[in-house]
Amino acid sequence: MSKPNADMLLFAWECGRNRHPLDRALLLYSIAAPGGDPEDLADRHLGQRNAALLRLRESMFGDVLSSCVDCPHCDERLEFGVSAAALRSQPAADTAHVEVDGLRFRLPTTRDLAQITGEGDAEIAAQRLALSLVEANQAANKDAVAVLIPRMAAALEQADPRIDCALDLNCPACGQAWTASFDIAGFLWEEIDARARRLLDEVHVLARTYGWPEREILSLSETRRAAYLERAMA
Repeated sequence: MSKPNADMLLFAWECGRNRHPLDRALLLYSIAAPGGDPEDLADRHLGQRNAALLRLRESMFGDVLSSCVDCPHCDERLEFGVSAAALRSQPAADTAHVEVDGLRFRLPTTRDLAQITGEGDAEIAAQRLALSLVEANQAANKDAVAVLIPRMAAALEQADPRIDCALDLNCPACGQAWTASFDIAGFLWEEIDARARRLLDEVHVLARTYGWPEREILSLSETRRAAYLERAMA
């Protein structure tokens, strides 16, 4: 995948800055999968979407994803890095559904998550999501499905670990070990937002100094733009 240029990055930021996070994820997915029908992308399962976003992240910012998290036991700040390629390359089963106690659940999509965004109760949201994933040709009792949710979640993760990019973490201060979810769509958007704001600052400085239009400034290579910025700020 070729690296999006500065103009494309700013365009993505402009289009996505006021959108819901799920809509931003689809916007980034459309950049990662150019030519794809947005309606079709919304119905592709989350493992496919997240793998595409991880590829996009590699092309834009490199392989290493650096972040930090507080230990849930001692509140120690833990810095960590993980490989986007490693997360993306986790083996996924060639299947469109998983089966638990004879009940088939399809893999979740962005559209499925959109259906529960207004639900404030996490438990009810999980139940609604699970019910929506039951394949259409099967009858499902709400209470029976609710009991199966933990096993369904485990089966989905086994079918495609990229649906929820979980990270195994260990606190060096207290030894606490835990698993944390990693939201590649949110992480990538924060990086794009930070980079877009820096680009706007660079355009502002160079346009004010040299009178160049935005498009000409953005067409400069990063190396050349940095060299002009160094001189403009001297």
